[in-house]
Amino acid sequence: MLENWPRLYTRLNNRKAVVKFIIAGLTATSTDLFFLYLFRGVWHWNLILAASLAFIIAFFVSFSLQKLWTFRNRRLNKIWSQLSLYFLNALLGLVVNAYLIHFLAVDLKIWYLLAQFIVSIMIAFWNFMVYKFIIFKYH
Repeated sequence: MLENWPRLYTRLNNRKAVVKFIIAGLTATSTDLFFLYLFRGVWHWNLILAASLAFIIAFFVSFSLQKLWTFRNRRLNKIWSQLSLYFLNALLGLVVNAYLIHFLAVDLKIWYLLAQFIVSIMIAFWNFMVYKFIIFKYH
């Protein structure tokens, strides 16, 4: 097993942005799931309100990690336009998130945390492309 470590390291190092995106995304998703559970599971708030507020909190965690760590974009001169585009993409994600979690949890009777996890993975694929090629594109 240890003899494969250099090859594994090389493969991961060549895909650094993807690996970091996944780690940052898992952190944001964990934040989202934690607050969704807190709002819905502990405090019994409305599902859509709970999912929406958890999404907003995770938004700020995600923007910070993706901009500064994943895509190493430390330029401050474009932060407001990046934040605006990120926010518009997040609003789109929020609408898709609310619709899909309602569909999965209410219509298909899937446990709401599992539904949120499934929806988060689907939105993650879209987000990577938008972040890499539009929002944090390096010129």
